[in-house]
Amino acid sequence: MLFEDLSLSKSIQKAVFEEGYLNPTPIQEQSIPIVLAGRDLIGCAQTGTGKTAAFAIPIIHQLHRIVGSSKKTKQIRALIVTPTRELAVQIGQSFDTYAKYTNLTQLTIFGGVSQNPQVDTLKKGVDILVATPGRLLDLQKQGFLDLNHLHILVLDEADQMLDMGFVNDVKKIVKLTPKNRQTLFFSATMPIAIRELAEMFLTDPETVTVSPVSSTAENIEQRIYFVDKTEKRNLLYHLIKTEGLSNVLVFARTKHGADNVVKALRKKDIPAEAIHGDKSQNARQRVLDAFKNKEVGVLVATDIAARGIDIDQLPYVINFDLPNIPETYVHRIGRTGRAGNGGIAISFCGKDEHPYWKDIQKLIKVDVKTISDHPYQWHAGSPDATAEKPKNSNRSGGAHKSRKSNASKQNKKRWY
Repeated sequence: MLFEDLSLSKSIQKAVFEEGYLNPTPIQEQSIPIVLAGRDLIGCAQTGTGKTAAFAIPIIHQLHRIVGSSKKTKQIRALIVTPTRELAVQIGQSFDTYAKYTNLTQLTIFGGVSQNPQVDTLKKGVDILVATPGRLLDLQKQGFLDLNHLHILVLDEADQMLDMGFVNDVKKIVKLTPKNRQTLFFSATMPIAIRELAEMFLTDPETVTVSPVSSTAENIEQRIYFVDKTEKRNLLYHLIKTEGLSNVLVFARTKHGADNVVKALRKKDIPAEAIHGDKSQNARQRVLDAFKNKEVGVLVATDIAARGIDIDQLPYVINFDLPNIPETYVHRIGRTGRAGNGGIAISFCGKDEHPYWKDIQKLIKVDVKTISDHPYQWHAGSPDATAEKPKNSNRSGGAHKSRKSNASKQNKKRWY
């Protein structure tokens, strides 16, 4: 299918064509007609598959038809609620891109910065509002928001909303919107708790699941290193230097841990930065821009902060700390191998994390290659005694071979 087959307005077709999009991704191909039909939707797909465009493009099409070239006062007709500031910025930029040949306007609001510019824009009127829960409820309480004209509500990254404790905020937000709204749920994973939440807010929804939530992309080569906990920083430096790694996204469990990893790398003259919730919005954006521009070779992030990182050609993801939730592993490594590119996902497993690794293996059902040829293995016992032996797998092999084999896939840009 081509995007031209999706019955979109010429203004939107022109915008996406200029972005070089040719074919809709599976989540877009299945979701866009449902959204255009006005149905409620639960959309679940791995990160990097184009979920933002799957709801942004049909929303723009719908609102463009409603608003047209009207010069009347603008009202908030679409609200997208998302858990992090970085992701909100990313979504806002996508709306700006796809709607640039319409007269629709969008505003992105989040905490951590002055509310005055946001309030000034709200007073002028906007069609589309992208918001984090806290700032949204704060401005509504102050009387700066009117959601009575809302047509579409989107809850994006719903699983992270739940993990971050935003459930009560989300319930408050939903109560502020008209009952006859269209509601869309989008997420990389869809645990039972989220489905139960969706049943509270959605009316007879369609469900689109492009791939199982437990699956990892075929073009991601996965490796596991069983390493003594106290030697993880040394192993990280060892890999960066010996394998010449650059453009590396490293996941740490805590903000304090992320800062410590950065300090250790800087002591060895490795340009590294951390991104997490304790950083100001401006600082986070500067760090993210520096990483995207390859001014910083290593970005260390917590799971929450990483939700807004959207880089098509990110070659390496390293799990410095294994997550205790298996689905989080799937989401983390999905940051590489996007848009048809190859990627390498490396995980460090200390003795205390081995139960986490067993749970991850049960979920993904992939024989991940164990790398035992390194100087920082568990001091007591053999890691191979507890790790499953890898079978023959097309995910094995060197980084350069993996990237070469996927190079041809980059020639045809998909519709993201």
